[in-house]
Formats: sequence, C-alpha cells, structure tokens
Amino acid sequence: MALAGALVVSAAGLVHAAGALAIGRCGAYGLAYDYARADAARTEAIRKCAGKGCKVVASMKQNCAAFAVDMRNACGSYGFAAASRLGPAQNTALRQCYRNGGRECVIRAFVCDARG
Repeated sequence: MALAGALVVSAAGLVHAAGALAIGRCGAYGLAYDYARADAARTEAIRKCAGKGCKVVASMKQNCAAFAVDMRNACGSYGFAAASRLGPAQNTALRQCYRNGGRECVIRAFVCDARG
C-alpha cells in the first residue's frame, strides 16, 4: 500500500531522482519513483494507475508525495500533496481530504524519490 523510494545509482554514477503520483476515480493511484527523467516517471505513474480518469497530480524531484482518501467513501473526498519531507506531505494530504468533506481520511499511498 505504501512505498518509499530508495537511492538508485546507475553504472555511470548518476542519481535517478524523478518521481510522480497519479490519481484517478475511487481511490485509484499510480506511483513512480527514482526515474532518470521526469517524463518517464509521469508515464509510469499513469500506467500504474488502475482507475479511469487518472492524471498526474504531483511530479517530484528529491521530495515526497502523499495521497489520502476517505475510508468511508473512496469515491468521495481525497487530498494529495508534495513536500520536501514525507511528514508534511502526508499531513497536507490529510488536511485537504478533510477540507473536501472527508470524515475518516487515511493515507492511501506515499512515495519519496532519491535524495541524491
């Protein structure tokens, strides 16, 4: 359910530090992290998002993103955020979910890309 990225270094010594979060209807989401290019991360996040209407809502470079949904109604309220650290991203996503009418908001997914 939740993922946190690890540092990935290629043979050439380049740090892969691009990531993306895509969300769709009814709690669908896709995560991509530690990609060499931002466009590749966005494409992979959309591919992994199993729902209809999936869109990239956060692109990351050396930071974190979180996605929160209302446990009572996954097709209802939600929130998402990106921040330089995981805690603030999760807190902001939860606050957005509650502001949007959620009654029992929980973190559905989170991701952090490489820190370089």
